[in-house]
Amino acid sequence: MVISTPRVRSSLGKMSTLLASSALSLLPVGHLAAQQRVPASGQRAGVADTVRRVQLSEVVVAASRVEESVLQSPVTVEKLNARALRLTPAPSFFDALDGVKGMQVLTPSLGFKVLNARGFSNTTNVRFVQLVDGIDNQAPHIGGPIGNALGPSDLDIAGVEIVPGTAAALYGLNAINGLANFSTRNPFGSEGLSVQQKTGVNHVYDRNVGAQAYSETSVRYANVLTPQLAFKVNGTYTRGYDWMADDRSELNPNGNVTTGLFGDENPARDPVNSYGNESSNRIAFRRSGKTYSVARTGYEERQVVDYRLQTIKADAAVHYRPSARTELAYTYRVAVLDNVYQRSNRFQLQDYELQQHALQLTGPIVQARAYLTRENTGRSYNLRSMAENLDRSYKPDAVWINDYGKAYDEAIAASQSVAQAHRVGRTFADAGRYQPGTTLFRQKLGELQNINNWDQGAALRVRADLAHAEAQVNLAEALRPGGQRLLPTALDLRAGADHRTYIIQPDGNYFINPGKNQDPYSRLTYGKTGGFVQAGARLLGEKLRLTATVRTDKNDYFAVKFNPRVTAVLSATPRQSFRVSYQSGYRFPSLFEGFSNVNSGQVKRIGGLRVMSDGVFENSYLRSSIDALNTAVVAAVNANTSTTMTPAQKQSQAIEQNKNLLRRNPYTYLRPEQIRSLELGYKAALLPGGQLVLDVDFYYNAYRDFIAQVEAYVPKTNNPDSAAIYLTTRATQNRYRLWTNAQTKVYNYGGSLGLRYDLPGGLLAGANATYARLDRTESGDGLEDGFNTPRWMYNLSLGHENVYRNLGAGLAYHWQQRYFSQTFLVSGTVPAYHSLDAQLSYTVARPELRFKLGATNALNRYYTTFLGGPSVGGLYYLSVTGTVK
Repeated sequence: MVISTPRVRSSLGKMSTLLASSALSLLPVGHLAAQQRVPASGQRAGVADTVRRVQLSEVVVAASRVEESVLQSPVTVEKLNARALRLTPAPSFFDALDGVKGMQVLTPSLGFKVLNARGFSNTTNVRFVQLVDGIDNQAPHIGGPIGNALGPSDLDIAGVEIVPGTAAALYGLNAINGLANFSTRNPFGSEGLSVQQKTGVNHVYDRNVGAQAYSETSVRYANVLTPQLAFKVNGTYTRGYDWMADDRSELNPNGNVTTGLFGDENPARDPVNSYGNESSNRIAFRRSGKTYSVARTGYEERQVVDYRLQTIKADAAVHYRPSARTELAYTYRVAVLDNVYQRSNRFQLQDYELQQHALQLTGPIVQARAYLTRENTGRSYNLRSMAENLDRSYKPDAVWINDYGKAYDEAIAASQSVAQAHRVGRTFADAGRYQPGTTLFRQKLGELQNINNWDQGAALRVRADLAHAEAQVNLAEALRPGGQRLLPTALDLRAGADHRTYIIQPDGNYFINPGKNQDPYSRLTYGKTGGFVQAGARLLGEKLRLTATVRTDKNDYFAVKFNPRVTAVLSATPRQSFRVSYQSGYRFPSLFEGFSNVNSGQVKRIGGLRVMSDGVFENSYLRSSIDALNTAVVAAVNANTSTTMTPAQKQSQAIEQNKNLLRRNPYTYLRPEQIRSLELGYKAALLPGGQLVLDVDFYYNAYRDFIAQVEAYVPKTNNPDSAAIYLTTRATQNRYRLWTNAQTKVYNYGGSLGLRYDLPGGLLAGANATYARLDRTESGDGLEDGFNTPRWMYNLSLGHENVYRNLGAGLAYHWQQRYFSQTFLVSGTVPAYHSLDAQLSYTVARPELRFKLGATNALNRYYTTFLGGPSVGGLYYLSVTGTVK
């Protein structure tokens, strides 16, 4: 794998500039966490017992925003501690999340994965929140994170907590499907210099590209300057060759069913990972009384994307402790990305920048944080738009189909078959087309990459900021100053408030300012304010713990929303507990869902807020009904053998006969999504020493007002009686893709079971299984997000840090059932797959070194986690980690 030197120099130069300029900017960091050091070398005496005691006394924070025993959490919480992360065969802690109970992980790229829980997954999962030390690390304009781009490195990760279920009542961050909080190592408790080098290879036996090198270099340095002041810095540089998306399944197999052209003979073919031949790029081609659907030729994904992957990220933090229980910290994070990203279309991210400034105060009574996240999409571009406009830039549609027709007519005159004539027509019309790999092709791709209009170019040019501030007060602690008991110790009372504002600098294509009397290029803001109050009590000798939470949020464009949560935990014994919770949650539309303004393939995608789409919903017709009309019209025309009627008369008659197929758009402006969730659970540490940990949960969810997309077209006429005529011709209609709410009410349920067993001698075994099912839908309109979740998944793991003389080993196995996936790009069945990961490690005590030889998908059986995504093969790597105190 070779990375061009100028490209690396450019990214490194940009990184140094960002780091230097950040010193003038301050704005939000991590919670205090005690770090426990586990011996690097094999010290058998007492190690296993110590580990078990640690597991039984582990605390979690994410479930209730307060430290509590993992056995007494009121909702399901999954935790990965330092030991579990060392044992995983995964190349990074983020990759290890694939084996966590209840988690579904999608892989759009080698450079990032998408986390989800409990159904309704997609590649831009705005329903699942990722936090780093309590700080949201989403990309502002997307509304979701780009993998671990702004997250910690493997050298700086301390632990992971995951809440697989709605957490909106406490967090109010659209966390209706769950959240993950990544805790980093505090410099006060982890000084020294650490260096890690991973070297590996992927695409082994890949006939498309052959084996490719992978490399990741990480550095961490932390130092305690005084008892009150410490700092740390981290840096990671990753390069490799991304997984490739090459699904050639046909999306339009019946595009010419009425003319008997199928398979390779179908002139409207549309393979999944081929772009420029989508529905909006098809042309009605009429010959000999028949109408054919003909698509532009398009390009395969690998022809318009650079699969070379590069990520540079760094962070620096300064921590100050004015007292033993209070800490103030400032953190700066930055990342520059080059890889492939997927939403409803796939994108090439290039020079994509994310920055974050964070300031955080942590104390026994008050916790507060403020942070600013900045996003710049750099020179990124849309692969579909790139392919479309590569075709159109050498020859417009009208010229291309005219040339196609000339050659077709000549072939028919030469007694060739219709299928042969279509092939001849395409070959002639494609003369002069830009050929992948040529200098001219690369030059044109570079030109289109910088045209910020998807009807003419492909550039993704977005600059967006997210400013957030929040505070939480432990009122119970404040009412007990100096040991006074103004509030009984069995009662807990806390409150919090937050405010968030998204700030967009409109580019005129992706976003505009839609306000009346506003410059379309003037700054656009979108914000919300919220808060919560939580009260808890410990009863029956602290065996019963009750908690009630009420949260309220006010968004700029919506009325006040309330989220209640009620929980109960019964600790029958110190080692087992039963839990039950009920809560509701809302998700407000993301920036993209509310304000998008994109011309994409002659279809305009616009946000669903009234300020963006006023009048469109009321005057549009569903594309599905328009497609049905056009299909019926084409079938009627092609079946009409009359010799006395002109083609125009046949067309007019067919429209009149089928115009009743049209359906007005029944949808309207955006509302927040809502979920109501009931959860039951049981957790216990079994056997005399608590070696066997059992965790079982069951949930039932009810969703309404799913935020989804609908395609609807507006005829260029005010006469509804003429709508059908206008909607059978592209030039006489305005095409829109609108964000709206499904009318469906959706119910789903599921559960999971996990076992973790610490065997004598230090062997750790784990097993978990997850079940998720779509129960039913009411008023189903087909617009709701697809469930997109396997019914069954399970994980098995086995590991030991010291099998023999500092030699460790670990195995992890993942299996998931096939499932039906429904997205705007493609719908169909995702095949079942299984994957085996393995690692061997060797630890040297002095100097402190750890070698890890590992493989993910060790058997190299390629699989896909979602339709339209890449095929994921084996990654084989050697990791060397060294630490100097």
